Amino acid sequence: MFEAFLEKMSGHMAKQLPFVLYRKPNETDVQAILQHNDKEYLVADYTESGFVFAPFNGERPTILLPPDEKIKIAQPLKLPKVPVAQTMQYDQNRDRDAHIALVNKGLTAVESGVVDKLVLSRRLIVPNMAEPLQLFKTLIDQYATAFCYLWFHPKIGMWMGATPEILLKLHNNQFTTMSLAGTKTMESRERPDWGKKELDEQALVTEYIKRALADKVVNLKTFDLESILAGNLWHLRTKITGRLDNNLREVLLALHPTPAVCGLPLSKAKKFILKNETYDRAYYTGYLGELNMLQEKNRSPNGKNIENKSYRTVRPMTEFYVNLRCMQLTLNEAIIYIGGGITKDSDPEKEWEETVNKSLTMIKVLFET
Repeated sequence: MFEAFLEKMSGHMAKQLPFVLYRKPNETDVQAILQHNDKEYLVADYTESGFVFAPFNGERPTILLPPDEKIKIAQPLKLPKVPVAQTMQYDQNRDRDAHIALVNKGLTAVESGVVDKLVLSRRLIVPNMAEPLQLFKTLIDQYATAFCYLWFHPKIGMWMGATPEILLKLHNNQFTTMSLAGTKTMESRERPDWGKKELDEQALVTEYIKRALADKVVNLKTFDLESILAGNLWHLRTKITGRLDNNLREVLLALHPTPAVCGLPLSKAKKFILKNETYDRAYYTGYLGELNMLQEKNRSPNGKNIENKSYRTVRPMTEFYVNLRCMQLTLNEAIIYIGGGITKDSDPEKEWEETVNKSLTMIKVLFET
């Protein structure tokens, strides 16, 4: 059944028509939204419905795939594993000096007081001949707790990723977001000991989000700091909730880009990134997901009801994820995007190693397909 579903998606792609495949964290169903023409639709005011794909630079337009056709299907059994020794041997050292030079330039900006934090990134171009739909199957096998997607528009390109970070969830005006910062490679499944650099970085992001939302969200609440595992990496996360009053666009303008993907102060950090990174991030560190999509939910009545009927509610929901751990797929290459936060306590060599560790999320998918 899943193979027939993939054949349908392959036929849609062969016609050069836009679509997105995605699976939400800790769920077993794969969903698809298919657009029936090749028009480039844009989000105007966030009252629309469909799947959103937004760039890092908010001055550029946000793409909307209208739900001309929606499909939901159960995820298949996991594929057999392929040995991954070659994954760890992929040579990235040719990019090392350039990235360390960029980090040192960022450190100078931090130490001189121009910015408090910067998020600096690089691209890694890897040969790839695997079919996108097969890569997606490997992706959902590998990363059960991430938001996994394959997105295509003939006028824009093809992107794939497995992101651990929620930008926001909105249901019945109840709002959830998170600050996610700090990274450590998994050495065991036990919570790691976090250093000052990671804790300070996380605190900067959390405090910024609280200030940005203070006059836009009612009943703002911050939860305890926690460690979460995403693939082979540990992160620090703080959950933040509240209630919106039909001001989703204002909240998105306040949240995106967050300090976790840009820096602080935002305007100066963004200016530094656009001037000093040697490439266009495009949709890396943007956001994506469902906008005002109708969700069905069955609710059982009180158990004392002998007929034991269930009631179905249909309500619009919005779920956006930050586009981290992603790659752009071209005819015979995969362009992997990776970055990390720079503060006054950063070590350039360790920042380089962090990007190498983060790159393995996508490299493993390429080498295991």
